[in-house]
Amino acid sequence: MIIYGVALLSVCLIFGMLLGEVLGYLLGVQANVGGVGIAMMFLVFASNSSYFKALTEGAAGAGITFWSAMYIPIVVAMAAQQNVAAALDGGVLALVAGVAAVVVSFLLVPVLSKIGRGSPSQPEKP
Repeated sequence: MIIYGVALLSVCLIFGMLLGEVLGYLLGVQANVGGVGIAMMFLVFASNSSYFKALTEGAAGAGITFWSAMYIPIVVAMAAQQNVAAALDGGVLALVAGVAAVVVSFLLVPVLSKIGRGSPSQPEKP
């Protein structure tokens, strides 16, 4: 049932956009700051959470898996349409935000790669 995937995607998008607006307000920028990216992180965490385990099994799980897989290309397409030259003209804040996002992403790769791994398959040697 793809409808569960759409519902989960919608809730994650609403929360992500709200947090992006709040973050923009706190930074003094009159724009949504990272709302779509925050929503994507919510979707990844929610679809891998034990709270949604009942939704991620069977036919309902196919919908969540489908929309989780579709959301990342959508975010990439949205990011590709942004005007990078205008962002660089925006000043140091745009440059710092971009560098910080890349650094945090690189730092989270090892953490996120461990999610979902079980215990090692080989027993410990005495």
